[in-house]
Amino acid sequence: MKKKLKVHEEHKKKAPEKVIFALVVVSTSRYEELKLNRVTSDKTIPIVKKIFDKESSISLDFAEIIPDSEEQLNDILVRIMKEDAIDAIIFSGGTGLSPKDITYETIEPRLKKKINGFGELFRNISYNEIGSSAMLSRAVAGILESKKKNKAIFLLPGSPRAVKLALEALIIPEIGHILYIINKEE
Repeated sequence: MKKKLKVHEEHKKKAPEKVIFALVVVSTSRYEELKLNRVTSDKTIPIVKKIFDKESSISLDFAEIIPDSEEQLNDILVRIMKEDAIDAIIFSGGTGLSPKDITYETIEPRLKKKINGFGELFRNISYNEIGSSAMLSRAVAGILESKKKNKAIFLLPGSPRAVKLALEALIIPEIGHILYIINKEE
């Protein structure tokens, strides 16, 4: 007799076969390096590429570095939302508490729905690694609505270690499930 799948297991089985990500690193200093034709010191894009290279069903088709600028954040979000092939977006940087950290304020109000458990779990597993400093993160995930296809979005700290942690512990295990749920027809 076949074991009956739990609902979340059924949803994961219905997930897209291929998930395409966009990654935006929000860092004025890394952006300035590029403007000056210097090799960027960014470590986040290489880490994400390395992680996704191990995943046959996930790819990174868009990666860009932008400054901490509301205008640039809005412009790149509009560009990515027009890309029908992209399923999910990661913003790395601008989620802290310094005055220049504006990714959260710029993007969070656009979320149709927030995935509150993501931020809670991320801070919890971060706490196990870095201690009480984890509470300073305003990491959040949610859904951006589009006429053609809704996209999952993740706002993460600018630390490459934090991005790696979020990808391996939370995002990769659930992205198919998330995409199925936010785009299923009811």
